[in-house]
Order: sequence, then C-alpha cells, then structure tokens
Amino acid sequence: MIVTVCPSPCIDVNIEVDSLSVGMSNKIISKKTFYTGKALNVAIGLARLKEDVFATGFMYEENGVQFERELHREGVPYRFIWSEGRVRENYKFIDHRSMLTEVDDISPCVGREKQNELISFISSISQKLDGIVLSGGLAKGMRPDFYSDVLNAVPSNKVKIVDTEGERLMQALKCGVKLVKPNLDELERTLKRALNSKEDMLRGCREILDKGAQYVLLSLGKKGAIITDGNKSYHCKSVNVAKNSTVGAGDGMVAAAAGALVKGADMKDVLRCGVAAGTAAVTSPESISFKKDKYEEILSSLTVEEI
Repeated sequence: MIVTVCPSPCIDVNIEVDSLSVGMSNKIISKKTFYTGKALNVAIGLARLKEDVFATGFMYEENGVQFERELHREGVPYRFIWSEGRVRENYKFIDHRSMLTEVDDISPCVGREKQNELISFISSISQKLDGIVLSGGLAKGMRPDFYSDVLNAVPSNKVKIVDTEGERLMQALKCGVKLVKPNLDELERTLKRALNSKEDMLRGCREILDKGAQYVLLSLGKKGAIITDGNKSYHCKSVNVAKNSTVGAGDGMVAAAAGALVKGADMKDVLRCGVAAGTAAVTSPESISFKKDKYEEILSSLTVEEI
C-alpha cells in the first residue's frame, strides 16, 4: 500500500474568460471546480492505475465533505485529521490567449496538536506501507520540519517520495528519500539560481542527491523529464498531445512514478511511467488526474535515452 499525505488541501476554481480586465466587469465563459491538493491528486492517479493506495492529511469541517465525495467516487480509501474552518479556495483565470492569472487563498491554521495527531496516525500504519508520498505546501502555522517529522515516522526501508521545494525539501532530505520530483522552476527556487542548460540541470540534481535523495525526477513540462541517480541520467521526451490543462500534470507524474518504484522498476521505467502519466493528465480538462487508457497509449510510444 502507498499512503499519500496532503498537508494543505484546496479547492481550485478554474474560470475561463475571453479577456481578463482589471478594474472592469468580466464575463465567465466556463467554470470548473476541483477538490484537490497535490497528494490527493497523487492518490487518485494511483487509484486509476489500480494501485493499492490510502489518502490522509488535514481536512476542514465547513466544506471538507466535498473531498470525501470525490475520493469515494474515485475509490480511494482515506482518513483525515479534521480541524475547524474552511478549505482554502484558489482561483485560476484563463483568457483566450491561454494566459493564466492565479489568486491563491490563505489556508486555516493547523496547530501542533493536530500535526502530532497526523504524525501518530502515520506511525501507527507505517509497518503496513510499501511507500509514502508527501507533497505540496503547508497549512498556516506549520514549520518546514513537518516534512522531516512525517518521514521520520516511517521506517527507513519504506519507499519515501517527496514533491515539494525550498526548506520543506531540505528538511525531507535529512530523512533519506527514495525520489524527489521537482519541476525546473521549483529546483531553481530551491537552489536559488537559474539552470539554463542540461548540464546545469544535472548539476542541480546532483546537489539534491548529495543531500539525501536516491533519485531526482526533474519535470521539464512539454520537454518531458530527466531522471538521475548521480551516476546515470536519462531523458524521456514527451509526445505531442492536445494540451487542455497543465493542472495536475506533476501529480500524475508522481503517481505513476511512485507505483513503478514500489514495484521495483528501474530508473528508465520510472521515468517512462512518470512522463506518460504527466502527459496524459494535460489531455483531460474535465479532471485533474489522467485516464488509464490514455496513459497506456502514451506509455507505449515513449522512448528513453541516456544522457
């Protein structure tokens, strides 16, 4: 079983407008609402791949029932640590030029008592796990070392996968992580410098490896992804597909990579699976996750080259 841990769920409201004009009235063309959070998206992706998955994290009493309905619909078992308040709502405005404008809400505060409750729960099920995925930002009132607290609650022989950046990532690396999955922007922000060439990117990945990761899976958007263990490095180019939304593509990549890693796949297969799922996710405007048949179609067409 793979458990996914979501410290900060959110409601994403995607609004399409013809042209977003500040200070003026704007008419909505279409509106989609997604009950999400990076680790919850990963859980749904794993469920669609028919993997044994369990979701946990923090949830809020005023509107958290919508998340329960979504996970029920996707067949994902779960247990949340409940707190007072509302799940934050993030608004994404997309105009006719595909220009994205985001307005992000502030999450409710999660106190130390609730944090300890979640860590204790994860510890209580840790022996049953094959792997754990911890991803995303943190709720208000939480420190970056929450990442290390969670991962330290899981035995070192379990597959630990992290998708975050900055100090949260640095804290996670102290615990020995099997795989981290930054995208290029996240890696640059973490290292506080631009990575302009493939050689720069690999050097940046090696810095993360030196701090405690076994593999770095670096997402490059439409250019695919790179995976490296510091000795060997591989690139998988994505295929051309109709891009409807990039929301959830990274989480799809993490889901498929996690499933492959837990089964003992090698680096090349982990990379192919991740790129296939990330690519499939951008073709599904009605869902944040990917469809299994599209994933399998893309997976069969991908090739990996050593770099």
